[in-house]
Amino acid sequence: MEVDRVQAIASLSKNVDTMPSEFVRSEDEQPAITTLHGVVLEVPVIDLSHSDEEKLVKLIADAAQNWGLFQVVNHGIPDEAISKLIEVGTKFFELPKEEKEVIAKTPESGIEGYGTILQTEIDGKRGWVDHLFHKIWPPSVINHKYWPKNPPSYREANEEYAKKLREVSDNLFKYLSLGVGLEGHEMKEAVGGDDLIYLLKINYYPPCPRPDLALGVVAHTDMSTLTILVPNEVQGLQVFRDGYWYNVKYVPNALIVHIGDQIEILSNGKYKAVLHRTTVNKEKTRMSWPVFLEPPPEHEVGPISKLVNEENPSKYKTKKYKDYVYCKLNKLPQ
Repeated sequence: MEVDRVQAIASLSKNVDTMPSEFVRSEDEQPAITTLHGVVLEVPVIDLSHSDEEKLVKLIADAAQNWGLFQVVNHGIPDEAISKLIEVGTKFFELPKEEKEVIAKTPESGIEGYGTILQTEIDGKRGWVDHLFHKIWPPSVINHKYWPKNPPSYREANEEYAKKLREVSDNLFKYLSLGVGLEGHEMKEAVGGDDLIYLLKINYYPPCPRPDLALGVVAHTDMSTLTILVPNEVQGLQVFRDGYWYNVKYVPNALIVHIGDQIEILSNGKYKAVLHRTTVNKEKTRMSWPVFLEPPPEHEVGPISKLVNEENPSKYKTKKYKDYVYCKLNKLPQ
């Protein structure tokens, strides 16, 4: 069954101030009502080139514990590699609809491919977003069938970004591991080590006639271990803090790091997955490039045994990642 792409709906809605009712959120979700206006949340910005590793570990552990979210600068990924990632992803979404549909999701493709609807939403509501998913690492899980052939430099740009991103993520795992008193390698090993899957998503949020009523992506925590995200410069990320939704300040050339559910589980609740959502813009297209670092489907994740004791009993079940995903997507208890 073909789904109406949001990009097509947006182009029909250009000069009107209405949109289909399935995009109108309930009052307790509408950004105009639920956002704390006039305040931009300055989440921790951490300089990864800091020479004092002990200080870096403390900054990252504090941010993961108290925010579930931080931004990193001087991360070692060249500006050019990020610019190319943005350029080729943008060009893909500017292609004619027929070309994008060539790599559309199918019942067999699972998460990968070009699509619009991601999970069952309550009351049949929809997010104002189209997306593209494909795996970028390790080579054993990559299926180039779901990578755009156009623009021709798409593959090269994504491979270069994946290579550089792995260095950043390895360091983040090390600092997070040290931050809870483990050895540097333990946290990454607990989620699959070198078999960790890097799943890229490109979010495309076209201009929306009623951004006061719609959301791009509804409130959620990420299922992944970490999510490392490149945004474009259009405001849209919001986090829930102290009972309010706040816009997160855009920092040029920064990567945004979300603590996901699996890191919260591994740390037995010491680190917190961040509750976040995305808003949309009336005039501008917002895009983002999150990479979800996911355990292999059959890999079991639970609290690391060294972090569990009589004073701090296990707060989470140990289960296969694929079973965790199934429960989360179908809104079943974990």
